[in-house]
Amino acid sequence: MPHTIKDKKQLLTRVRRLQGQATALEKALEKGEECVAILQQIAAIRGAANGLMAQVLEGHIREHLGAEDVPAGQRSADVEEVVTILRSYLR
Repeated sequence: MPHTIKDKKQLLTRVRRLQGQATALEKALEKGEECVAILQQIAAIRGAANGLMAQVLEGHIREHLGAEDVPAGQRSADVEEVVTILRSYLR
């Protein structure tokens, strides 16, 4: 079973929190809120996205790369996929 299915409830909670924060940011921009309030909301969204990324990444590493029954060739391909994703994420 993929870890995203096993952790589905927690992941969806994080995604819904992100959606709420994005909606709050949109409303703040529409109302013309102060820059500090906008920046705080952006920081909150970034933190929430980072938390979601960390949770999914940790589960992926533990379930796919850390599993002892994964053949070496598959593990190598999985590592390359994660490295590619991390590079694009950290840009």
